[in-house]
Amino acid sequence: MAQLLAEIEAANAAFLAGDGGQRPLRKVGKMPRRRVVILTCMDTRLVELLEPAMGIRRGEAKIVKVAGNTVGDGFDSVMGSLLVAVYELGVEAIIVVGHEGCGMLATTAASLLAKMAAAGVVAAALDKLRPSLVKWADSINCVEGAVAETVRRLRQSPYFPDYVTVYGAVMDPETGALRIIDRGREDKHDDCK
Repeated sequence: MAQLLAEIEAANAAFLAGDGGQRPLRKVGKMPRRRVVILTCMDTRLVELLEPAMGIRRGEAKIVKVAGNTVGDGFDSVMGSLLVAVYELGVEAIIVVGHEGCGMLATTAASLLAKMAAAGVVAAALDKLRPSLVKWADSINCVEGAVAETVRRLRQSPYFPDYVTVYGAVMDPETGALRIIDRGREDKHDDCK
């Protein structure tokens, strides 16, 4: 890990010095100019891909990343981030972007709990976590369905005003191709094919 931090510090020094073709950053405000927040997955293949593939530049959108691009039924840190985006930063649109080949499709509560136990997490902590983990991890069984469920939860949330529109999309992390699966209407559509 010390090597990782040394690499990050060296990269930052080079960035600040303008090495590697970096140009000075233009000044931008904290308010997203396009009034949009994107809720997407934390998959590494989306880094340096998602924003340019969607035509989003620095200062134009807020990005919230979480495994499986999910949000809970009630309040959690993802919901809190979306509320800040809407009420403090003027966001009027939420785009939920899932991606093909999401690792959450193969992740289960049982697999996570087993790995946590093997790493030494105490049984009492695992028992306390199990119900929430089952509800979350075991509910993601197809990409389109996960996006549709997150869109549904956001639309049905009592926390957002009517002017906030929620959209759903799926990205191919190999090509950047974006497929819109929900254009902001309450249509029925096939979640999983």
